[in-house]
Amino acid sequence: MKQFFQQLFRDKNGTYSLREVAVGLLLMVLLVSWIAQQFYGKDLPEFMFFSFSSLVAAGCFGYSMERRQ
Repeated sequence: MKQFFQQLFRDKNGTYSLREVAVGLLLMVLLVSWIAQQFYGKDLPEFMFFSFSSLVAAGCFGYSMERRQ
């Protein structure tokens, strides 16, 4: 399990990247906010939900544009 998380936060060159950490953190925030809204009735402003999801999408897009060195 530890090796899975270590590989999850590495970029295409095999080094740790802050972008992958930020995308992982934003994905966790997005998941927690969705669970809070669906099951606990806590409201999250719609613009915050869309901003978190767009930041995750921007990180994924940046990863797809990245080239190996």
